[in-house]
Order: sequence, then C-alpha cells, then structure tokens
Amino acid sequence: MTAFKDKVVWITGASSGIGEAIAHECAKAGAKLILSARRKTELDKVKKQCGLADNDVLVLPLDLAKHDEMEDKVNEALAHFNKIDILINNGGISQRSLIVDTNMDVYKRLMDINYLGTVALTKALLPHFIQQKSGHFSVVTSLMGKFSSPLRSGYCGAKHALHGFFDALRMEHHDDNVKVTIVCPGYIRTDISKNALVGDGSAQNTMDNATGKGMTPERCAQHILNAIKRDKYEVTIGGTETLAVKVKRFFPGLLHNIVRKAAVT
Repeated sequence: MTAFKDKVVWITGASSGIGEAIAHECAKAGAKLILSARRKTELDKVKKQCGLADNDVLVLPLDLAKHDEMEDKVNEALAHFNKIDILINNGGISQRSLIVDTNMDVYKRLMDINYLGTVALTKALLPHFIQQKSGHFSVVTSLMGKFSSPLRSGYCGAKHALHGFFDALRMEHHDDNVKVTIVCPGYIRTDISKNALVGDGSAQNTMDNATGKGMTPERCAQHILNAIKRDKYEVTIGGTETLAVKVKRFFPGLLHNIVRKAAVT
C-alpha cells in the first residue's frame, strides 16, 4: 500500500495479534513505526521481524492504565521522528464473566485500559495533529461496540464509549484535517479470549471456539489499513457475524434472541 510509504504509524497493542499483524503490513508498505504495548521483549521481537532500518522503528513501551504518562510518551515519539501521521489505537483487554459475578475492580480496569487509556493517548497526540493540520486516528473497537453480548458487559460498555468519543472528535476537528476511522472486528484468531478477565480479575486462559475459527490477524490488518487508506469513517471486519449490525438496526428483538441463545449453547 503506497499510501503508507514514509508515513509514521504508531500502533498500540503491537506486541501480538492484530497489532503485530498491522505492524508487519505497515513495514511491507514502507511506513516508519512506533510500536507500543507493555511487554518490551515482545515488541523487540516484532521490531526485528519487521525488517526495517533500526531508526525507522521506535519501540515505545506503555501501559494504557497509566493515563498521566501519555504526554511524556507522545514527546518521546516526536523526539524520535519529529512527526506522527497515524495513531492506531489497538491496545485493550476483553472480559468473560456474568454481571452478578464481576467485581467492580474489573469494570474499572476495563474502562481504564480500553476507554480512558485510549482517550488519554489520543488527547495527548491531538495538539500535534492540529498543529500540522493533518493526522489520522484509527481506533480498533469491536462489533461489541455496536451491540452487546452476555459475559462481556464491561468490555461492551468500554467499546460503546469509544464510538461516542471518536465520533465527536471527528466532528470537532474536521476543519483541522484530523481524520478518524473506527474499526469494528468480529471474530479474529488472536489470544483475546485467553487474556480476557473473569469476575475476579484473573485471566480466562482458554480460547473461545468462535474466536479460534475466526479471521486471521493478517487478513484483518489488511482490511484495517485499507479502511484507513480510504478515509472510512467506520468499518466492520469479520465473517457472517458482521451481519448482526444490520439485524440490530432493523430487528433488535431478533438479534437479542439470537445472541442470548448463542451465549448459552
């Protein structure tokens, strides 16, 4: 994708899954990369696999739960590249627990990481985009940002919140040439379900059946970059599960029954 050649692309959640796949696709397209996640060792592996010149990839570990560090992270990134063209907000964590069994600390953690952490990083970078009169935010939410499902109440809440924030950002900064692409993946073959939090805050440590049969991260990454290239406002990615967005719009009662029954079988 020549549209990404020499662009500086910042990817959160870049140590594995969709984020890692996006990094590889961007590298093939000739982009310069900022790779962020908590695990520096894994980020270093991704950097090596990308095969770019050392100065063209910055490994910048960050924890989305540490909101007050985001301005410093932006300053570090700008000190290395002097500019940033695209931020792909991909980092996050999922959930698998009933509301009645879920500790409030789990809900707080989901919001701190998935919503407020993404907002904090976006806000810290926004003045740079305004100053250079260009910039593109992409946020990887989920189909769960469009409708809900049992066992994912906190995850769905955080993903719904991202849609509200980024739709507003797009409107407020249209005249600054700041663009926003909201990405809603369905079942993608990553470790998201293994790492999902259960009611007490521990990891589920098992792969959901549907996730294990989902689209590859590589194919998902290609769809994401194509949507960014085309300046899409919003895109859904996946298999037949993406049809649920239309079903929700026109037949909400039908979707309620489909999803409820699927969750207990």
